[in-house]
Amino acid sequence: MDNEFLSKEEEIVNALKTIYDPEIPVNIYDLGLIYEVNVNKEGKAVVVMTLTSPNCPVAESMPEEVFEKVSDVDGITHVDVNLTFDPPWTKDMLSEEAMLELGLL
Repeated sequence: MDNEFLSKEEEIVNALKTIYDPEIPVNIYDLGLIYEVNVNKEGKAVVVMTLTSPNCPVAESMPEEVFEKVSDVDGITHVDVNLTFDPPWTKDMLSEEAMLELGLL
């Protein structure tokens, strides 16, 4: 993969790290809610994400916020945000940073 596109994916990850779950003081990337970030050479980004539960109160607004943040990344021409619950989110998906933040380490 070309370094230019790897850096776009890193830019997207950095943008996603600015979005916080309203109930847990950790960003959605470190929470493990982002399953995939892919960018093709035309600038089309695909983000596969989940929520902590299907009944999450931000089920409508969080994917919209992800769409907006990814769309704001320079060079991104199109964004697809795919919401999935397979596999379901568990606390095992937390990053080490998130576990530290939540006092689980």
